[in-house]
Amino acid sequence: MRWPGLVALLGVCLSVVVAGCGGEQSPRSSAPGGLRVSTSEWKTDFSRHGVPLSEFTSGGPGRDGIPPIDKPKLVSQDSAEKWLDDREPVLVVELDGEARAYPVQILTWHEIVNDDLAGRPIAVTFCPLCNSSVVFDRRIDGRELTLGTTGNLRRSDLVMWDRQTESWWQQFSGEAIVGQLTGERLAALASQTLSWKDYRDRYPTGDVLSRETGFSRDYGRNPYENYDTPDQEPFLFEGETDERLPPKERVTAVFVGDEAGVVPFSRLRRQGVASFEIAGRPVVVMFKAGVASALDDAEIAQSEDVGTSAAFDRRIDGKSLDFERRGVHTIDRQTGSRWDITGRATHGPLRGKRLTAVRHDQQFWFALAAFLPEARIVR
Repeated sequence: MRWPGLVALLGVCLSVVVAGCGGEQSPRSSAPGGLRVSTSEWKTDFSRHGVPLSEFTSGGPGRDGIPPIDKPKLVSQDSAEKWLDDREPVLVVELDGEARAYPVQILTWHEIVNDDLAGRPIAVTFCPLCNSSVVFDRRIDGRELTLGTTGNLRRSDLVMWDRQTESWWQQFSGEAIVGQLTGERLAALASQTLSWKDYRDRYPTGDVLSRETGFSRDYGRNPYENYDTPDQEPFLFEGETDERLPPKERVTAVFVGDEAGVVPFSRLRRQGVASFEIAGRPVVVMFKAGVASALDDAEIAQSEDVGTSAAFDRRIDGKSLDFERRGVHTIDRQTGSRWDITGRATHGPLRGKRLTAVRHDQQFWFALAAFLPEARIVR
C-alpha cells in the first residue's frame, strides 16, 4: 500500500512531543473495558461510556500534545494579509453580525480554539485526518467548558476532552462518549470554509485569528503532505471503508434534524450547484473554485485548488428558488439574480437578499460514512 503522507504524519506527531507541549506518553495502566490507550493521566470516569472503549486508538502525542489555543489573539485583515495567500482556506464563523476567520494553516497545528464571539463561548475544531471542521457552543446546561485534545482517535477522528469533568468528546458529532457527561451533546453552529480573498471581500470588517499563539509552529506548512489523495486509505482508521465513494473523496454533508444528505465534490465541480430536499426542507449546495487544499502540497499556499461549498435553505420570502450554474455564476431561474458562495444575492431583482444557512460540513467520505452509514448520497 502506498502512503505518500505517512512519514509526514508520523513526523508531526514526533515533533509535537519533542517540542515539549504535552510531555512524554505515559505507559499504559490497567485498562478498563478493553481500552488500548493510557489512563494514567486521566481522572475520567471510564465506567461511563456510550461507545466501546476498545474503539479508541492513540494518535501519537499525549493529552494536549497537540495544544489547543485557549487565549486566542486577533489581528486585522491588513495584518493577516502579510502571511495569508488569496487561495488559502479560512474557517469563517458569523454570529449576530460579527464575523471571524480562523486560518486552517493555524488550525492544522492546534485542532481546537477556545474562543468567544458575539458574547458566546465557542470551540472551533478541525480534524486534519478527517478534513472535518465543526464549530460548537461550549456550554452544556449553562456550564461553560474548555476543550482540549486527548491525543486519541476514534475512527480516525479527533477525540476531545473538557477540563471541567475530563469527559471525552467526539469531534465529528460533538457528543460526550466517555465520562461524567456521556450522552450530552454540544450544539453545532453554522460555519463555512472560504478562501482568504472571499472572506476579505464579503466581511471587510471581520477580524482574524493571529499567528501569535504562544507556540512555535511552522504555520503555512502542511505536515500532512499528500494526505488528500482520494483513493488512498485513511490513516489510523480501523474497519472497512464505504465503497460507494473513494475513501478521501471530499463531500459536503448537509444536516437537517436527524437526517444527512451528502453531495460529492466531484459532482459539485461538474455542476456547480445541487438542489434537493432533506427532512422536508428544500436545500441548495453551492460550489466555488479558488480554495487551496490544506492537506496537499508541503506549502498550503501552493496546494491544488479543491474549491469549497456551502448549503442553504433555498426559500426566499416563503418561495423556493431553483438554481443553476451559468459560466462562473450561480443564478436562480425565477428572477435571474446572481448569488455568491455566502448565500447573498449580489446582482439582479433579489440583490441584498440572503439565504438562510443550513448546517453543513466538508470532510472526507470515509469519516462521514463511518459515523453515519445511512447517510444518503444525493445523485
